[in-house]
Amino acid sequence: MRDLTPLFDPRSVAVLGASSDRAKWGYTVSTQLLSLPSGRDIYLVNRSGGEILGQAAYRSLDELPSSVDLVAIIVPAAGFLDAVRDALAAGARALVVITAGLGETGADGRRIEQQAVDMARAAGAVLVGPNCLGVTDSSTGLRLASDRFGDGDVTVLSQSGNMVLDLESLLVDAGLGISRFVSLGNQADITVTDVMLDCVQHEGTRALAIYAEDVKDGREFAKAARALAEAGKPVVLLAPGSSEAGRRSAASHTGSLTSAESVIDAACDAAGVRRVHSPLQMVDALAALRQPNRARGRRIAILTDGGGHGSVAADALHRIGLDVPVLSEALGVTLTEALWEQSSVSNPVDLAGMGERDPLSYGRGMQALLDSDEVDAVLMTGYFGGYSTLYDVLAGPEIQAAHDIVNAVGVASKPVVIQSIFPASASVSVLSTGALPVHRDITRACAALALLVDAEGIGRRDVLDLPAPGEPATSGDYATVRSVLAAGGMSFPAAALVTSEQELEDVIAAGGIGFPLVLKAMGLLHKSDAGGVLLGIADAESARVAYQDLVQRLSPPAVSVEQMADTTDSAEVIVGCTWDPRFGPVLMVGLGGVFTEVMHDIAFALAPVSRDTARSLLLSLRSAPMLTGIRGRGPVDLEALVDVVVAVADTAARHPEWAELEVNPVIASPRGAIAVDARAVMSS
Repeated sequence: MRDLTPLFDPRSVAVLGASSDRAKWGYTVSTQLLSLPSGRDIYLVNRSGGEILGQAAYRSLDELPSSVDLVAIIVPAAGFLDAVRDALAAGARALVVITAGLGETGADGRRIEQQAVDMARAAGAVLVGPNCLGVTDSSTGLRLASDRFGDGDVTVLSQSGNMVLDLESLLVDAGLGISRFVSLGNQADITVTDVMLDCVQHEGTRALAIYAEDVKDGREFAKAARALAEAGKPVVLLAPGSSEAGRRSAASHTGSLTSAESVIDAACDAAGVRRVHSPLQMVDALAALRQPNRARGRRIAILTDGGGHGSVAADALHRIGLDVPVLSEALGVTLTEALWEQSSVSNPVDLAGMGERDPLSYGRGMQALLDSDEVDAVLMTGYFGGYSTLYDVLAGPEIQAAHDIVNAVGVASKPVVIQSIFPASASVSVLSTGALPVHRDITRACAALALLVDAEGIGRRDVLDLPAPGEPATSGDYATVRSVLAAGGMSFPAAALVTSEQELEDVIAAGGIGFPLVLKAMGLLHKSDAGGVLLGIADAESARVAYQDLVQRLSPPAVSVEQMADTTDSAEVIVGCTWDPRFGPVLMVGLGGVFTEVMHDIAFALAPVSRDTARSLLLSLRSAPMLTGIRGRGPVDLEALVDVVVAVADTAARHPEWAELEVNPVIASPRGAIAVDARAVMSS
């Protein structure tokens, strides 16, 4: 971890490039810095001296009366390196570089940035930016940014200034505010991961909102996010395709199927990060995830006082993969006692007018649902809030019902989300003040509830360290890949390489490889597509004819003679990895053939993986019943298949010289799992 105390809680701050010109960044940043009494020394520096914002300005940093902890650098790019030298000479241990026109402009700018970073690190200082909008920390009273943000407990890390302004406005609308803001800029030194790690122990941070167009080290990002999630600080990520997934060679199915989206999603799955696709979704997620309760299953009860809202909510929950199960007769009796005879208690639970007679019935109904082991979460939808809005006599009881609901949720371990026609009513305000997510729109309410479903706990996958590299492979051909995988414990059919008919006859005569045989032409990346794989060869004469055919058509350097795998009651599985420049090896699994290529039924994780993650990936496939048994067809040996997935992931992680590694297909059957083909693509 980097020590970011001088960045967030400096004893003194200097603005190098302060200005009285309202059109300049030096004016805006200086104004924000001086807007609140902070108890720290503040120095404004401008080469013209004089007075700025009613405060005497210094002509240079070496004129300051004492050393300074933090320096904001707002100078033209041509003077950037000199400014860094002067700041470090003045004792700065943190630099916030608003100066632009450096690394974002090309190689020369990146070279200058690196010189500055080298100087800062040699002096034991940290550098934010360049090309950033500044830093704020409401818990320490530091406002060193272009804009002032409402105080709160959400840390916002962003590579976009406009995105933060949009987000901040939405946060205000949701009753939320910002604890820390860091504009990351070019991330020449301090990265998003550095700040995330610092926020693990930061008492003022309750949740993090991250807009990242690039992550310098994806695996460290995932580990930091996981640490935050485990500390009870959810991370919400808006990432617009920030990773170049693998090498876009598409030389294997794995390479062509792995995308930037799938890589980021795999990292989020591993880290417990909630990924969103707009600032509005981000705020909805932050509001929902601040509720400490999580659903340990997908069974949702709907509580409403109107059949229409209940029906629409049920459909919306179904579309996003949540269940609205029929409640038991016993629970129905309990609900009827809490409500009245006219209430529908099957699910949705409809008060059917009871709310107007007795608003307190909402609290009783909510309590009964939260107490039941048939329900994992509750969506309350419809009219609640209208009683106090439209009927003065019902205002007191409805507000009391709101307090009852907040108290019930506080004791329970299950989440509740509210959708109301009257979101600004006094009673609904009680719910939102009690940290319950409130929405006017049913779809947004259901999406918020889905974010609170965490049946598998924080992070569904692993973020394991990379293993030590193996002996580098010099080729990605079938024979080499097969040899490396076999050394790692993977099973293949008996095989031998031959380069002549005589060698073929000798192999057959030796009897180590039984019929039926498969002949494979070597030297081809996609052997089957080129007609280089001949199956079901039943005898020696057929093998000789098949060999001659391959040689005549394809002139392969060698032919692999293999015993044909038994495919009775089997399923074909593809297992592969690509190396991503940010996240390292990324594992892909899927059922072979139409399931992978047409239905795109595949799952991803950061490699290497544990057995639990490998099993979870396989069972997450829509076609998983092909593995576990369906319509009289028995299950395959799932644990043997798990072994294959773990072995491929580990092998890929040990061989970064392979941009892509693919085992396709793996024949999974009740008798085990055996790989019948493999390939790799060398890194360029």
